[in-house]
Amino acid sequence: MTDSGNQPRLGYPNLGLGVGLRTVHFQHVLERQPDVDWFEIISENFIDSQGRPRHVLDQIAERYPIVMHGVSMSIGSTDPLNIPYLHKLKKLAGEINARWISDHLCWTGVAGVNSHDLLPMPLNEQSLQHVIDRIHIVQDVLERPLVLENPSSYVTFTDSTMDEWEFITRMSEATDCGLLLDVNNVYVSAFNHDLDPEQFIRGLPHERIVQFHLAGHSNYVTHLIDTHDGHVIDPVWRLYALAHELTGGVSTLLEWDAKIPPFEELHAEVLKAKRFMKEHLVPAGADAEPHDPAIETRQSADWVPHPLHHVKPDVE
Repeated sequence: MTDSGNQPRLGYPNLGLGVGLRTVHFQHVLERQPDVDWFEIISENFIDSQGRPRHVLDQIAERYPIVMHGVSMSIGSTDPLNIPYLHKLKKLAGEINARWISDHLCWTGVAGVNSHDLLPMPLNEQSLQHVIDRIHIVQDVLERPLVLENPSSYVTFTDSTMDEWEFITRMSEATDCGLLLDVNNVYVSAFNHDLDPEQFIRGLPHERIVQFHLAGHSNYVTHLIDTHDGHVIDPVWRLYALAHELTGGVSTLLEWDAKIPPFEELHAEVLKAKRFMKEHLVPAGADAEPHDPAIETRQSADWVPHPLHHVKPDVE
């Protein structure tokens, strides 16, 4: 399904090319007011803050569109939803005119213990209905559609009965929620679980995607880890080009959370997206495939199989 990109999805417009707002860049943004289309914040950094970070955010929100991205909703957990937390999200969104509120399709803890990690869901009918029920509650509290991101994953469950893209499609259609397609996460998960990343992206409901994430990751030969600490590699850019073609283009955000470079380098990285918004990526006579160190390593004679291939029976 290809969308023209002219009509806002779920009422959310295409904001253009943005970057994650991080404290190391506060002064640069305030003083120079860079030519950035929009910023994304980590919700938890601001919902309980009335100090300088919040003061800076209020100033930036007067000049730029802001999107809120959280890591603590734990939509897949069996613990009760944190309703006071949801009310804080709603309050902050109203005060800074956040364009939308997003989080991850995952769980972060159980029995009151927070793992501070984005843990994968078992992909079956029971967990799907569980997530659907909880999304309805969240959207009732927030009084707006929730936007959920596909996380990167490193294990799968033996009781999963469907592909991740089927799970995401059925979830979004049942709840009318939006989707944040993290293209790097697709690449990382596909490598770790021997999946086809293009099939993953083609299998999603493209009309429900309201945002893209791009980021760098770390290659540990047998597996990839989503570290957000470097440049986006060529194969991820190519997946982004495919996603852009299938959706018609939506708000695109670059994440860089470790080894954070100067703001100019961060901004330049997301601006590379413009080169991949064209229909034809590879000119005649050029190499069909860009250098992919991960795939090259897997195909070499010294490739070590993914360790999770040998872990039975709890994960597969």
